[in-house]
Amino acid sequence: MTKHAQISTQLNHELILDSLAEGVFTVDLNWRITSFNRAAETITGIRRGEAIGRQCFEVFRADVCETGCMLRRTIETQTPLSNMPVHIYRADKKRIPISVSTTLLRDADGKVVGGVETFQDISAIRDLQKALRRQHSFEDIVSKSPRMLQIFSLLPQVAESGSTVLIEGASGTGKELIARAIQHHSPRRNGPFVAVNCGALPDTLVESELFGYKAGAFTDARQDKPGRFALAQNGTIFLDEIGDISPAVQVRLLRVLQQKVYEPLGSGKPVPTNARVIAATHRNLSHMVKEEKFREDLYFRINVFKIVLPTLSERREDIPMLVDCFIERFNHLKERSVAGVSREAMAALMLHDWPGNVRELENAIEHAFVLCREGILRLEDLPEHLHPVGAAAAAVNGMRLQEIEKAAIQQALQRHAGKKMAAARELGIDKNTLRRKMIRLGIRAGDRS
Repeated sequence: MTKHAQISTQLNHELILDSLAEGVFTVDLNWRITSFNRAAETITGIRRGEAIGRQCFEVFRADVCETGCMLRRTIETQTPLSNMPVHIYRADKKRIPISVSTTLLRDADGKVVGGVETFQDISAIRDLQKALRRQHSFEDIVSKSPRMLQIFSLLPQVAESGSTVLIEGASGTGKELIARAIQHHSPRRNGPFVAVNCGALPDTLVESELFGYKAGAFTDARQDKPGRFALAQNGTIFLDEIGDISPAVQVRLLRVLQQKVYEPLGSGKPVPTNARVIAATHRNLSHMVKEEKFREDLYFRINVFKIVLPTLSERREDIPMLVDCFIERFNHLKERSVAGVSREAMAALMLHDWPGNVRELENAIEHAFVLCREGILRLEDLPEHLHPVGAAAAAVNGMRLQEIEKAAIQQALQRHAGKKMAAARELGIDKNTLRRKMIRLGIRAGDRS
């Protein structure tokens, strides 16, 4: 090729690159930038002439440059990466989120001579995600599950009512968060919120904890001690795991709900209470009533308004949103700058059954924060029991975003017996969008795979 032809080819390449909306740059095997398009200039605030010839980490100052360079990993493993979340610092020192994809740069003979990275500023997308999260939240609880959104819609009325509330749900589903949200939106919002884990207290202590005691009521009672009902005056008392209290305490509690008075241990004088009662349990109290393990009259007293929380496995569509919330929280608490999770890690999170529900997911993200030394949480950072094995591991390792989307749609259709309208509501999209996605992904209405 003549020198003139080489110059012409180079100019054509630059014109093509400059026409792209995504930032593009290339590096040689010494990590020096060899090309830098116009969109890269716009996103970074760095001119092409200032970037070319410099090492890429000097230009981008990304939070993964030192410990988890995307291009380095692509060149070392010969494996392209796509849509990886990263933060970089612009020339004006503003920190912005970008989405990065990388691939190998080869010469005419197929020899690897460097790497190519494309990236785009996703600040607007992140702002939109935050706005959508606000639309799908109530206090500190986020969800786009139809069941949870229905609960959100009822909570303001429930809060204003002042009625006794029973919250049923498996461990880790957020029963106390719901109780605190009710308190915060109620006329008692300025009063105390007193939480009692009834299941953690032995029978001998439950009564004294709830109702307090007078000096001399028992051997070590040297002075009066107020109980939780006294502390919750003008506020709310949250009785968690109420299904674990003994029949004797059930009787005492029934009197409080019926007559709005209680007697501290060692006292024969009734004390009035105006504390609102919110009870919660992971048990099915109606079944316990039938088995005569829970008093029927007490059940009807606390079951004025019942809220049943779905498990996390019943609202898998919330996992990405919850992960984002936990990452944001731990970034603040631990002064970190983690941008997100890898594709493989998200696939593993979506496949897990979550017996510990939202609490287990939060713990998994915190565990990953401890091990993470890069800008994103990877599969190896998650707790070992979340690492898929066998066929599941192969599925996760090869799972593309499109395949994760396909699995989510199939699961939603399964949960709603193939009804597209219900599945679309659960996924947060309209029916026509769901139909188009099903056609594009090759999903049939009766597909159960």
